[in-house]
Amino acid sequence: MSQRRIPRLHLHLQPCLHPNQLLLLLRPPIFRSKPEIRDRIHPKTASGNNSRPRIQIPPLIYCAKESHIQIRTRSGGHDFEGVSYVTEVPFVVIDFIKFDKVIVDAEQKTAWVEAGATLGTLYYRIAEKSPTLAFPAGACPTIGAGGHFSGGGYGSLHRKYGLAADHVIDARIIDVNGRILDRESMGEDLFWAIRGGGGASFGIILGYKIQLVDVPETVTVFSVQKTLEENATQIIHRWQYIAPNIDPRLFILVRVARVNSDQDGAYITMRAAFTALFLGGIDTLLPLVQESFPELGLVRENCTEISWLQSISYFQGFPINLPEMLLNRQQPYVGYFKGKADYVREPIPEYVFEGIWELFKEPDAKDADIVLIPYGGRMDEIPESAIPFPHRAGTLYKMLYATYWSNANAQDADKILSWLRGLYNYTTPYVSKSPREAYINYRDLDIGVNNNKGEVSYKRASIWGRKYFKNNFDRLVRVKTIVDPKNFFRNEQSIPTRRKWTGKEDI
Repeated sequence: MSQRRIPRLHLHLQPCLHPNQLLLLLRPPIFRSKPEIRDRIHPKTASGNNSRPRIQIPPLIYCAKESHIQIRTRSGGHDFEGVSYVTEVPFVVIDFIKFDKVIVDAEQKTAWVEAGATLGTLYYRIAEKSPTLAFPAGACPTIGAGGHFSGGGYGSLHRKYGLAADHVIDARIIDVNGRILDRESMGEDLFWAIRGGGGASFGIILGYKIQLVDVPETVTVFSVQKTLEENATQIIHRWQYIAPNIDPRLFILVRVARVNSDQDGAYITMRAAFTALFLGGIDTLLPLVQESFPELGLVRENCTEISWLQSISYFQGFPINLPEMLLNRQQPYVGYFKGKADYVREPIPEYVFEGIWELFKEPDAKDADIVLIPYGGRMDEIPESAIPFPHRAGTLYKMLYATYWSNANAQDADKILSWLRGLYNYTTPYVSKSPREAYINYRDLDIGVNNNKGEVSYKRASIWGRKYFKNNFDRLVRVKTIVDPKNFFRNEQSIPTRRKWTGKEDI
């Protein structure tokens, strides 16, 4: 996109803007993984009352369609591939950073959450109303609710209660014709699709009404760390059998990263951190873990009784006595990142983990880690087709492989990414198959992309689509074809339309 075209795009869209609306017209950055905003147009900083998106967005949709400009919606900016604010074609960002109200009804145990509200704000507002209400969404407080809920959304409560999207009971969306729809007016098919199928494919999500869940006034957290020399490999292997099957009130996450075990860094080992939340007190937790998972060596001194809100801070490494930190939407880490995910249905042998540790000794693995997230419990009870998110019964756990780098070693990005993809290839025989499942909220463009500059192929989209949604993919395509037949709302991994339904892969 040339420098000269920016003003012309500006002229197309400016008449459609509300006086207080902020418009960003962007060009592709040098690095997809850390976008650089090249062109910025500032009518005025976004401000106003709650009705502003209902006033501002429909005219913008009309103008964008006429001008052939794509729309991207950003609620928290946490998309793993930056798809909410980076692409290779002209586009406009609708940023919901100011549309962030949370209204909690403690008596009805519900809340309305605007798309730009962060999870930290949601949790804080719930706790203001009641210490015994919570919501089963993610642990990271800076994630935006709009994108998180639309992709499923898991957290430390999902073994007990399921996903965030499982608890969405109403929504507001602006469709391709600029209409503002709720659950009744959008219909059950579209309402189904935006609870786990990625809302950006179907319209612009304004907010969700959610059903809150009960938690005890006191919960227990613990963290136990083990190195390879302390039998970390054997304990992780055993964790695979315990964590998905233990009492669903208990969530034990494992993060594994390399550490230097001597001062000069000559010897590298791996350290596994077993971090847990239990919906109950220490006196109930200790005998449960000591009997079911004695290999972990949990003792009372490892455990702390706190509130559920404080547990969010605990998982983030924040001081638990400063809950206001959850209201800060500023990212604690600013740099480059790449993540990939797998679902595990059979326990991985010890020797495979030992092979993974060998890969971590390579220079390009210095700032990488693996996170193991247990499933089971309520996740086993909800049908795969209940919402588009299909990773339910039979899933032992999810694995996230991640690597980080900064401007200081940006020249090594290709090598770092190559290492991560090599690790992903190494685990291929030991994870889910046909398809090799993936998680839409851990977006990974390596697994396939649409043609974002022309006609989108159903066959091509099926490559990545079935990894994210399995058999739910075709229902998502049918919904998309009905509500957005010309495929206006699109991105590199948006649900495609399908013009012909012959039973063959016709497009």
